[in-house]
Amino acid sequence: MRKSLILLTIFLIAFFSFAGCTQKEKLEKVRVGEVTHSLFYAPLYVAIGKGYFKEAGLDVDLQTTAGGDKTMTALLSNGIDIALVGSETTIYVHSQGAKDPVINFAQLTQTDGTFLVSRKKVDSFSWRDLEGTTFLGQRKGGMPQMAGEFVLKKHGIDPQKDLNLIQSIEFANIANAFASGTGDYVQLFEPTASIFEKEGKGHIVASFGAELGKVPYTTFMAKESFLKKDAKTAEAFTKAIYKAQQWVDTHSPAEIAKVTAPFFKDTPSDIMVKVIERYKNQNSYATNPILDEEEWNNLQSIMKEAGELPKQVPHAELVNTKIAEKAIGQ
Repeated sequence: MRKSLILLTIFLIAFFSFAGCTQKEKLEKVRVGEVTHSLFYAPLYVAIGKGYFKEAGLDVDLQTTAGGDKTMTALLSNGIDIALVGSETTIYVHSQGAKDPVINFAQLTQTDGTFLVSRKKVDSFSWRDLEGTTFLGQRKGGMPQMAGEFVLKKHGIDPQKDLNLIQSIEFANIANAFASGTGDYVQLFEPTASIFEKEGKGHIVASFGAELGKVPYTTFMAKESFLKKDAKTAEAFTKAIYKAQQWVDTHSPAEIAKVTAPFFKDTPSDIMVKVIERYKNQNSYATNPILDEEEWNNLQSIMKEAGELPKQVPHAELVNTKIAEKAIGQ
C-alpha cells in the first residue's frame, strides 16, 4: 500500500511538472521594441503586469530601442517583431519604396505625450514667453518635434525664427542635456518631466498633448509580411492590449501605478500617480486599438505643416484596422 502511494506521488509530481513545462513551451515569444520607456505607455505595462499577454499565449520580450530611427531600424532588420513608435515612421519607410511596408495595426496613445518644461519657475505662463529663448527640441522629423512645432505655430511662434532651436542632441540624451544647463525650455516625456520638477531642475508649464488634440501618436506596427505570416499572433497581441486599455480606462491612477510600478523602480509612487492622472485627464491613453482615418489625416497635416510629409498616403495603405476590430469584437 505504502509503495503504491509513493509511486502515485511520483507520478503526480512528474505529471504536473510536465504539464507546467508544456504550458510554458506553448507561449510564443514576441520581441517588442518601445521607442522610449515612459508611463505614457501604461497600458502596455499593464498588459504585461496583469498577465494578459500570457493569457493570450504570448511571451513578450520588451526592449527600449531609444528613438524612432533606431526603433525602425530594429524592426526592418528583424531585430524585433513589433515596434511601438510614432506612426510617421511608417510613412517615411513607405516613401523609400519599401517592398515589405510597415503597417500600423494597433494604436496605444492618441495625444502628444510631451510637456513643456521651463528652467525657471513661471507664475503666469504664456506661450509668447518662449520668444528669444533657447529651446531644446526633439529630433527633426520625429513626432514630438513636429507636434511641438505645430503647437508653437498655433500660438504665433515661428520655431526657426523666434527661438534658438537646438535639435542636434540624441533623443536619449535630451533630458540630461537640459539637466546639465542646456536650454531655457525643453520638451520632455513623463515621468522625466515630473521628476525634474520634484528635484527642482525644471517646472512643467504646459502640455503639448492638451494643445494638439487627437493623433495616432504611438502605435504598434509590424512589417506586412509578419502580419500575414503571423496573423494569429498579431490578433492575440492586440486582444491583450485592448484588455489592458479597458482596464486602464476603468481604474484609478493609484491602481494603475501599483501595477506599473515594477517597470519604474526608480520612480517614486507619488510621481507615478501624478503622471498617470495627468495623462488620463487629457485622454492620452487610447481606449481601444483602432487607428481611424480622421486621426491618420491629422497626423499627415502635422507632418505637412512641418515640411516633413514626403507624400500623402491613404489610410488603408498603411493602416490595418481589421486586426483591432476583431480584437474588440466588431
